[in-house]
Amino acid sequence: MSISVEKTHVANALVGEPEVLEDGLAQHPSWLSLKAAATSLQAVQSQDGSITDAERHADAEASVSRITAALNDLAPQFAHDAAYLTALVVDFDRWASDGFGVPDFYDSLMAFQPQQHRVNGLRHLVVFPMYTQNGSANRLVEAVLIEVIWPEFIGELEAGYTNKLFVPIRFLDFTPGYDTNSAVLFPETVAMREIPTFTWGAIFADREAARFRRVVRAAADITRLELPTEAAALLGDQHLTEETFVMWDLIHDRTHMRGDLPFDPFMIKQRMPFFLYSLEELRCDLTAFRESVTIEGSELASPEARRHAKLVQYAVIFDRIFRFAITGNRVRNYDGLGGQLLFAWMHQHGVLHWTDTRLSFDWDAVPEVVIALGAQIDELYWASIDRPKKAHWLAAYEMISKTLTPNPASTWARGLPLEVLAGAPKGYTDQVLDDEFPLSMFFEALEKKMRTVIESTAGITGSAVD
Repeated sequence: MSISVEKTHVANALVGEPEVLEDGLAQHPSWLSLKAAATSLQAVQSQDGSITDAERHADAEASVSRITAALNDLAPQFAHDAAYLTALVVDFDRWASDGFGVPDFYDSLMAFQPQQHRVNGLRHLVVFPMYTQNGSANRLVEAVLIEVIWPEFIGELEAGYTNKLFVPIRFLDFTPGYDTNSAVLFPETVAMREIPTFTWGAIFADREAARFRRVVRAAADITRLELPTEAAALLGDQHLTEETFVMWDLIHDRTHMRGDLPFDPFMIKQRMPFFLYSLEELRCDLTAFRESVTIEGSELASPEARRHAKLVQYAVIFDRIFRFAITGNRVRNYDGLGGQLLFAWMHQHGVLHWTDTRLSFDWDAVPEVVIALGAQIDELYWASIDRPKKAHWLAAYEMISKTLTPNPASTWARGLPLEVLAGAPKGYTDQVLDDEFPLSMFFEALEKKMRTVIESTAGITGSAVD
């Protein structure tokens, strides 16, 4: 479909009015029928997505028929996804006719290419058997209505921060797998017969923004933090915060495969100490922070880009220290560890203060200090190209433990015994405690006060009323 037709389609979709879209498409009888049928299938699916109880197949066939009928009815509203929706009906019919074994939606997944249509307000109907990260670990049939977020200044930035796979989106409606903390839609979660080269990754900026606003509002109140005017604006404007997170995610996402990396920073399919994942995620966030400082000061950037660049800096700091640090359990919580490290680093370098039970920042000095932490991680990566893997792990631990205090029971902190040092990498990871770097007294107290607020953000969307 040509871009002119896409723009006409988007205009008809009432761009910029997600509440109207929710009242319209999300209440369409065919969508509600599809959503109900998918939810019914979830109740009879096994973890791998199959339906092993033959007595349930008749009901499952009826649910699949409802899904395919709804897809055919809704297809004219998603002309840009015509090939995908056609293939989706074929995949559902084949799954049913083959007896509901492990589902294979490879063909429809390959036909779904949302990165080719990054138009602000463009909608997609996404239905796959899949697991939802930070949600369900089972590959169940999930359905979600989404809308692309692609403001003009993001398109301008993407020309310099190329990330052709990145698709920022917002929720319109969803099945139970997304009534969770999941804020991503990734193709690798879909049930399929073979693993292709993936061509897109979508992030729900509206959920990220809504969580941020609710959590930071509460944390600022509890810590008596006086927010800068620009940061306070984020708490009062959902769309502004969504666009800020889109800019953050655009730069973060592309950073995973850029820089002086120890080959593959995630070491895919390899087990390694969780604090390595902490450093990788923090490295990407601090790169987004550093680049935002550069953009803010650039005369070549548009006013909107410069404005959002300042907001990204606040978002990285506050999301990391207020939400990441105390969200989730203490079992190998690598995002939590990254938040703890950023907080402690700023405190120990004199730009964050907890004095007289009030939190404050020396904002003029914050950028240099935060960028310095990112530079230290970059230096670790650069040096590790020449190090054996286990030596890299030890160097990373040493770097973190200079800022964060390890668990008193830590074998790593005391020094791994010679038989472990001389042995296989598995021996190293086995010695890492689930909570290798426990919460500080500050975060222990903050977590107790924030627990209910953080729990309330599960399933939150941009339309939530705070």
